[in-house]
Amino acid sequence: MSTFDLIPMIKLPTSWPTWLIGSAAMLTLAALDLVGALAAKEWATRSSPLPLAIGVVSFLTLFWVYASALQYAELALVTLGWIVFLQVGLLLLDRFRYGVHLPTGKWVAVVVILAAEAYLLLAPASPSTPAA
Repeated sequence: MSTFDLIPMIKLPTSWPTWLIGSAAMLTLAALDLVGALAAKEWATRSSPLPLAIGVVSFLTLFWVYASALQYAELALVTLGWIVFLQVGLLLLDRFRYGVHLPTGKWVAVVVILAAEAYLLLAPASPSTPAA
């Protein structure tokens, strides 16, 4: 038994649909990343060891959840969904916790980017063409 066997991957019931596992993974990863980002901001502002510890635990847990999620869902899909949820969370965090106000043009750009990411996540895959 190696040291790495002491930390098992998260196992989920086989009866759960892939879309549910992928969605839960995306939201969990975004939440953990958001906690880590908030901890980093607080540590940079206050230099307290508590936010540093919270950030370290958050990102170690994020890595564990990410690796575990890849047993069930595609790498690109989980990663892109995680980033979309994280972007929204960070914008809301900046707006409501730190009072950052974006001009209308930037909000339009955010909506366009999120729509493009949603298209990448949700659009049906085209059939691959055979190599010539």
